[in-house]
Amino acid sequence: MTREAPRGVDPHIPNSARMYDYFLGGKNNFPADRELAELVLSAMPEVRDGTRENRLLIGRVVRYLCDRGVTQFLDLGSGLPAAENVHEVALRLVPEARVVYVDNDPVVAAHGRALLAGPERVVMLHGDVRRPQEVLDSPEVRGLLDLDRPVAVLMMFLLHLIPDKDDPYGVVAAYRDALAPGSYLAISHAGSDHAPERVARVRDFYRRASTPFCPRPGEKIAAFFGDFELIPPGLTTGKGPEIGFPFTDPASPAFYDEDFARMGYAGVGRKP
Repeated sequence: MTREAPRGVDPHIPNSARMYDYFLGGKNNFPADRELAELVLSAMPEVRDGTRENRLLIGRVVRYLCDRGVTQFLDLGSGLPAAENVHEVALRLVPEARVVYVDNDPVVAAHGRALLAGPERVVMLHGDVRRPQEVLDSPEVRGLLDLDRPVAVLMMFLLHLIPDKDDPYGVVAAYRDALAPGSYLAISHAGSDHAPERVARVRDFYRRASTPFCPRPGEKIAAFFGDFELIPPGLTTGKGPEIGFPFTDPASPAFYDEDFARMGYAGVGRKP
């Protein structure tokens, strides 16, 4: 990334999206992002592999949903562009697919818009996912997605960056309520059930960032799905008796460490 920050961006405050980019090996980050990311890696070096695994997970989930006839995707908290973006996977399988990306970071929005040359099928919305009605009523969403038909809402690696004071359960419920029957909700979320000391260290590091780190226990993550029917094997971690496609890949380096594998939850729910 160039040394000059875009208007409205403070390069001295670490940003979770740019840290995520650094974990993936990207260049769209500032020294402050890299410094804090390295502190996180000092406490939990598996984060780098886990971040890459999350990118692969997104691709598996999108393929799974395309196979079930989904053609519309709303990717909330999409982050900086990376390999195998949602629209790349979806359009390969379903040429008529439509994708709206949403992120509140101006750097993400700028890079996303530069990447997306085909606004008739894919758009980038600079918006705050914590304001569901604003997102859903935006010209970008209304112009590209038909909310009277099934839509897949992706909240991948997002909700553990929204603290309880911002009512994440109310936020997710608003998106669920706006969806037509047959829609899907996909979530990946950092858990707090295992290795609590390591999780606490990472949470403390993130106090320096623009967004906090708020891992949650499995039962609280499951509550985000409300009355949606969880696709078997349900909400799962990287270890356990049932791994289950499309959620995890036990061959990934991210799952060599059992404690770390249990820190990541993923699931897909369908609206009846």
